[in-house]
Amino acid sequence: MGVTFEKLTEPTDEIASAYHRWENDPALIPMVRPNPDQDALEKRYEVTAENLKQRLKNHEIFLIYMNGELVGEMNYMVNPGHLHRKEQDTAWIGITVGEAAGRGKGIGLEAILYLEDRIKEAGLDRVELGVFEFNEKAQKLYKKLGYEEIARIPDFTYWNGSKWADIRMEKFL
Repeated sequence: MGVTFEKLTEPTDEIASAYHRWENDPALIPMVRPNPDQDALEKRYEVTAENLKQRLKNHEIFLIYMNGELVGEMNYMVNPGHLHRKEQDTAWIGITVGEAAGRGKGIGLEAILYLEDRIKEAGLDRVELGVFEFNEKAQKLYKKLGYEEIARIPDFTYWNGSKWADIRMEKFL
């Protein structure tokens, strides 16, 4: 399996179409965005090349390819307002393996390691992330990579008939 990563600099309609599919996939929505209630879970958003360009203003975005096919994305922001610990030089990360064909193959692990290297190259020494309480697979991966829980924000997101906490984790690089 050939996994490669590419920095996104100029979003195309083809890339935006993939993002649109991932961000509106009912299986992914509970994993990638907080939803206060059932209505929010059912809401869909338009993703275009233009609004991806807007994201590039405050995100470093990298595309994930498997055997030459776009299967996901990862990104980081520097010192965003939603950090739990307001420490300077902190990267907040996000990873989405959007295509089912890319899941369960270790791509998430490779992606995080790659992203951490880019963050170190940018001169940052701390990473923070949020993972929803029900996403035990992701929690296990983060713990394996040395991320430690620093907080739980109760009733943060709605899924499967219940409210769930957002688990905040950090790692020093």
